[in-house]
Amino acid sequence: MADVQVPRLGPGRPRTRPDHLIADKGYSSRKIRCYLRQRGIAHTIPERIDQATGRLRRGSRGGRPPGFNGRIYRKRNVVERCFQKLKQWRGLATRYDKTRESYQATVTIASLLLWIRPFEDDL
Repeated sequence: MADVQVPRLGPGRPRTRPDHLIADKGYSSRKIRCYLRQRGIAHTIPERIDQATGRLRRGSRGGRPPGFNGRIYRKRNVVERCFQKLKQWRGLATRYDKTRESYQATVTIASLLLWIRPFEDDL
């Protein structure tokens, strides 16, 4: 997570701290949440069931449940649907490209074609 870089629209170096992080239950660990809190990154991560039951089992020593905003978490669906559409490309799903540059070019071309495709329906 320390390697995250958010490019700026204008000149300047990329930001290393995003405004908000939306992640799935796989990132719902105490270590990750503490790291995000220390860096001042707002986050929306659902709590895993085993973590919730463990917290409830400890009673008052278990602490409060982490904050969760369902409206913000729904925005993650847009990104997941984009990945699903990109995975329809066999070359991207199996990663045939040898170098990082050629793979990134393939992702760019596939993204452009996905972006153009809705406009073809209007013709």
